[in-house]
Amino acid sequence: MKPSNNIWIQRQQCPCGDWKCYIKYEGDDQTSASSQTVKSETTSSELVFTPYVGQIFKSDDDAFEYYSNFARKNGFSIRKARSTESQHLGIYRRDFVCYRSGFNQPRKKANVEHPRDRKSIRCGCDAKLYLTKEIVDGLAQWYVSQFSNVHNHELLEDDQVRLLPAYRKIQEADQERILLLSKAGFPLNRIVKVLELEKGVRPGQLPFIEKDVRNFVRTCKKTVQENDALLTEKRENDTLELLEACKSVAERDPDFAYDYTTDENDKVENIAWSYGDSVRAYALYGDVVTFDTTYRSITYGLLLGVWFGMDNHGRAILYGCVLLQDESSHSFTWALQTFVRFIRGRHPQTIVTDMELALRDAIARELPNTKHVVCIWHILSKLSSWLSFPLGSRYEDFKAQFDLLCHVENVEDFEHQWNLLVARFELVSDKHMALLFSYRGFWSISYIRGSFLARTMTPEFSQSLHAFLKRILSGQTCLQVFFEQVGLAAPAGNQTRDGMRYMHIKTCLPIEEHARSVLTPYAFNVLQHEIVLSLQYAIQEMADGSYLARHFKKMDGECLVIWMPEDEQIHCSCKEFEHSGILCRHSLRLLEVKNYFQLPERYFPPRWRRDQSLFPMDDQNSQSSNDDCAQALHALTETLLTESLTSKERFNHVQREITGLLTEVRSMAVAEELSLNMPGNNVSET
Repeated sequence: MKPSNNIWIQRQQCPCGDWKCYIKYEGDDQTSASSQTVKSETTSSELVFTPYVGQIFKSDDDAFEYYSNFARKNGFSIRKARSTESQHLGIYRRDFVCYRSGFNQPRKKANVEHPRDRKSIRCGCDAKLYLTKEIVDGLAQWYVSQFSNVHNHELLEDDQVRLLPAYRKIQEADQERILLLSKAGFPLNRIVKVLELEKGVRPGQLPFIEKDVRNFVRTCKKTVQENDALLTEKRENDTLELLEACKSVAERDPDFAYDYTTDENDKVENIAWSYGDSVRAYALYGDVVTFDTTYRSITYGLLLGVWFGMDNHGRAILYGCVLLQDESSHSFTWALQTFVRFIRGRHPQTIVTDMELALRDAIARELPNTKHVVCIWHILSKLSSWLSFPLGSRYEDFKAQFDLLCHVENVEDFEHQWNLLVARFELVSDKHMALLFSYRGFWSISYIRGSFLARTMTPEFSQSLHAFLKRILSGQTCLQVFFEQVGLAAPAGNQTRDGMRYMHIKTCLPIEEHARSVLTPYAFNVLQHEIVLSLQYAIQEMADGSYLARHFKKMDGECLVIWMPEDEQIHCSCKEFEHSGILCRHSLRLLEVKNYFQLPERYFPPRWRRDQSLFPMDDQNSQSSNDDCAQALHALTETLLTESLTSKERFNHVQREITGLLTEVRSMAVAEELSLNMPGNNVSET
């Protein structure tokens, strides 16, 4: 038996600590419940007509599937009977018959004291479909040569026909769950009960019965033992190959670093590695580290940990990888110690992880001065598994209320709203809600608002991490191929110039002009958004010398801003600068009122500056050229707008042409530099 390919899956163990509780991620249901009903759904949603003599199929398998769908809709199942073969045509006849066709031949009874005498379901039913193969224009096709739909037995209703052996299937995801529960000592009836509860179906409504579970477990016992031995050997060989690959890279690249541990049998246990480019990038952007432990290999039984950062263009940078034999505090401790060695002892300000008790303890010991934050997106991905079944139709309402709770910025308000939420949805005693509340200091914005996160909690960054992991984990057959794939993705020099687009001015404020010359396009875009919104706020000086920033429409949510002119310091109660390194709209409004033409230098953190990029950016001459291009296009579009609004016909024509032009432009390759000889503005006013 050949070992299976390396398969990476998202970890399903729930952080609540109950091994029977596991997490379903979006899309998982499609692999079990929906895949189980694919054929039945196609049967119920698509019309399946009665077969007829002369009906043609491309293959005998197509004919069997068609007849099987017809049979299921009509309350019976079918089986393959006789086939006829010739030297020239191969198999040229197939007979499909009703499952109750024919009669059981009497068998010689075994020499046992109490032989089983089971009654046969076969009753000589004559329902059938016979196929014959013919060659037409050199291609084989099958046609129905005989068909009968006359049964001598009662046909079954929908709730009965699904229990026929032909339609009872245990899908792969359910097989893995059954084996896990069986290994843990669950009796068969309890396994069935657990699956019913997890899938939210009534008793007896699973697409298989207890007998199928018993047969599956019995069949798998020997296979599992053989597979375990093969996979153990595969893991040992592949981890040795990975270790040799690390040694080979280290010989060629002195900046490459790796480390590993071995067990009592001198087998590779844990292994971690990092790249020279990663260490150099960490020196610039190592203030916030995301340690992702989402995936594990079910082939090797190894947990994958990946250290990420965010560069000054808002993109993910890989700092290093680790493969761990388990999820214990000891393993996580070794991983953190090794990472700190790789980055030469420089601890991050903040580390972002999933909810993991063992990892939390390891971070508290190894990084005592680092703020530990649990990523809100990991929490949100678990809510459905935890609460969609107990809440039922109320889950969507709960989800909306929980989303609002995630944005509450005051600790007292958060805890008050939390109590109202759990009381309203009767979740006071729910273990998962209790777990979330115990972790509130790690994920609630009211507790972590003052911690620096460099915009790593945005949905865009979370999606970019997910896409990166999907890219390096797709289609890997061994650890060495995975290692090579990571090596291709890791160097910072491989980063494209996506996002480094022209930064146009929106307000003409001197602060905006100056910030554009200092910040990267990504950081400038974020700050520019705040500058635009700052114009909607009024500033009111308070008696104690502080200032109140209030939106011109919204009467609630005002922020207190403190200004210290002697050393040009500004602090806002929203703590956006402390959180992201980008000044908030409230602080910007006060600086505008104070007639500032440039932001104080302290409010341009090095991590967001253009001159702190890992590779050269366009110089100011290029920006000036872009400005000329922008002015020319603005002049054209202003004239086009004026002309197109004079009639409906003109407007429709312009809209149609611009839509096509935009599609064409987006499909064009992007040049590294914008170098255009700008023609004179020949737009004539009419």
